[in-house]
Amino acid sequence: MGETSINFAKASSAALQDQQLRGNFRRAMDGLMSKRAVQFADTAEWNGVRTLGASVRLRALSKLPELLEKLEANCTKNGIQVHWASTIDEANAIVLSIMQRVNAKLVVKGKSMVSEEMHLNAFLEKHGIESLESDLGEYIVQLDEAMPSHIIMPAIHMNTKQIAHLFKQKIKEAEYTEDVAQLTDLARRVLRKKFATADVGISGVNMAVAETGTLCLVENEGNGRMSTTVPPVHIAVMGLEKVVEKLEDVPPVISLLTRSATAQPITTYVNMISSPRKEGEKDGPNEIHLVILDNGRSGIYADEELRNTLRCIRCGACMNHCPVYTKVGGHAYQAPYPGPIGSILMPQVEGLEKRGELPHACTMCNACVEICPVKIPIVEIMGRLRSEAVHPGDAVRGAGSHASKAEAMVWKGWSMTYASPLAYQFATALLAKLGNAAPTSLPLLKEWTNVRAKPRFANRTLHALAREKGIPDV
Repeated sequence: MGETSINFAKASSAALQDQQLRGNFRRAMDGLMSKRAVQFADTAEWNGVRTLGASVRLRALSKLPELLEKLEANCTKNGIQVHWASTIDEANAIVLSIMQRVNAKLVVKGKSMVSEEMHLNAFLEKHGIESLESDLGEYIVQLDEAMPSHIIMPAIHMNTKQIAHLFKQKIKEAEYTEDVAQLTDLARRVLRKKFATADVGISGVNMAVAETGTLCLVENEGNGRMSTTVPPVHIAVMGLEKVVEKLEDVPPVISLLTRSATAQPITTYVNMISSPRKEGEKDGPNEIHLVILDNGRSGIYADEELRNTLRCIRCGACMNHCPVYTKVGGHAYQAPYPGPIGSILMPQVEGLEKRGELPHACTMCNACVEICPVKIPIVEIMGRLRSEAVHPGDAVRGAGSHASKAEAMVWKGWSMTYASPLAYQFATALLAKLGNAAPTSLPLLKEWTNVRAKPRFANRTLHALAREKGIPDV
């Protein structure tokens, strides 16, 4: 494991000891799952819209290079300036150059997971630019100097009391209150002042329509619309996979996204952004920039199986139903994208050397696959990445970095034993006689017994018991 690897096991062990955290997640997840189930109570309708949504995403990915060129052409025709970034360093440099050109000192941000991937707030602060999160959940975690713990509900790990203490501590005019309406109003008053004076607004993109050059952004708080219309410059950042082919592809994906994410038939605001302010219009930015980020996605796209990772519409449903995520929370993953989707995306984006532990943060129960609105085969990809981590290759960065000679020898021995009936009988008889005497400190066995009871071997093998019953070996 490389020096820069993330220690998920250590972080998740610490999370499991935090009873407050576990209680907060349990309550939140139970609520989200039950509300989502109501939205998709009609199984036939669920299967139909799910199949449609998956086909929209598959069709878009099948034409991705063509659609990206079409998106750029139509955005440019609409007056949106398109920028391409291979890496997060390039994307940050593009954003900074726009800011410096307009002498920006204050940025308000709508919710954007790609900006989290870019670590944009920290980058801008290093260059003397204040970047303020305007989504309430993101604002809370920014005040707490923490990462989002969920891609839809960033502060889901905190309860009202914890947020009340945080506001009292970090907001100058705050009085302590656990009244949710008063807390929300306090945040709104702080943010309103910033919206009015911000030089630039930054947002994410839920979908970009190649056919029309339109950026689609869904949200509930109005902060997305404020961030994209009040400041004179709007910068939208998106991963290159967010493109869809046609305007008619938007409604089914939005229907799946909002019902899966927040159990709403539709969000309060659906923004369709197609151009900067035109002559005679009373609001809107004078400039719109679209930064399209690759950051390893081209490599993912090149592999037919791994490409399915890019279908994701970022609804977070896989997290809400994952038995691992719901126990340890998002911070244990130490990544912008936690949970099942993060466990397959982050190793491909940042490399298995650094993120090779994440594909093992999975029980293979298949709950994420059954709930995914666009049918991503998450568990199959998880298995593929586990294999890539121990076998050198070119498909994924860092392939083979977790290879272990001892483990390889064990699997080789297992394969040879099961290929020979004689070897199998000898091995099982030996384990029946001596297996229970093996100390738990043995290499490999120690890895198992660190968190589990040592397996106990029966005194007689199944074959021996069968023979005693007069059943011959075949």
